[in-house]
Amino acid sequence: SPNNKIPAIVDPDGPHGRPVSIFESGAILLYLGEKTGQFLPKDLGERIPVLEWLMWQMGGFGPMPGQVNHFIALENEQDRRYGLERFSKETRRLYGVLDRRLADHEFAADKISVADFAILGWAWRHERHKVSLDEFPNVKRWYATMMARPGVKRGFEVKLG
Repeated sequence: SPNNKIPAIVDPDGPHGRPVSIFESGAILLYLGEKTGQFLPKDLGERIPVLEWLMWQMGGFGPMPGQVNHFIALENEQDRRYGLERFSKETRRLYGVLDRRLADHEFAADKISVADFAILGWAWRHERHKVSLDEFPNVKRWYATMMARPGVKRGFEVKLG
């Protein structure tokens, strides 16, 4: 990764049979969706909500909880207070946005897609964000559905290093 951060992958069997390096979670998910033909609809009308919700996660539901994670880790209470209040409020607002969307949609973009996997990558830390999913029943239902998927279970069994 030119950013010297994760996530980044190398696909030894990339386009035209050549290895390819990809960084940033959204780019990785779109690449894998295109390559495998899974979780990324071909139909433009079906693809639009996937792209919308993937970008929503990239621009909001990753950065805001990430700021909460940062400020939780600070030891000086004065340093923590302002940041935690600001970013916790925004994080809770974003959980509410997702909850309203999921009130009448099974998944973020109707059918399960790369957007759901991107969102799940942050939602699984809801306890660290000091968010109870009991307050967001539609997110709670979606979360249980996502976490029950065999591939998701396998992914979360991988030890983080």
